[in-house]
Amino acid sequence: MAKSMSFNKRELEKKKEQKKQEKLKRKEERKANNGVESFDDMIAYVDENGVITNTPPDPERKTKVEAENIAVSTPKKEETEDPILTGRVEHFNQDKGYGFIKDTVSAEKYFFHISNAPANIAEGDMVVFELERGQKGMNAVRIAFEKTEKTD
Repeated sequence: MAKSMSFNKRELEKKKEQKKQEKLKRKEERKANNGVESFDDMIAYVDENGVITNTPPDPERKTKVEAENIAVSTPKKEETEDPILTGRVEHFNQDKGYGFIKDTVSAEKYFFHISNAPANIAEGDMVVFELERGQKGMNAVRIAFEKTEKTD
């Protein structure tokens, strides 16, 4: 016995088939508009100036590059000495062994430990120092009294 089909089911199947046909038609139109039919049409080439073209490079115009002329790494950075900065001891805690130096030029404050400073350093002393990166920022190291102040 054949299945009976209702009016709605036939209409739905018609619409479904119609949508399929429309989709195929749009696909063919896109294909015709793009003009891409084969893999060779999709290949792009880059010329010696970095311009993308659809023509392959001419082997006659190829330039020869010597392997010795190719730089593989960056040149070494020339070592420069750290600038010596001047500052004033803003705070110093003798019991805990640390303090802060305020730079006279930039007004930045830098932490220092007693192991990097002269033994008789005190608040208000003018000092010269260098900077080194520490765990929490820049630290003053190699601290010495400025020539016009105290001398050891």
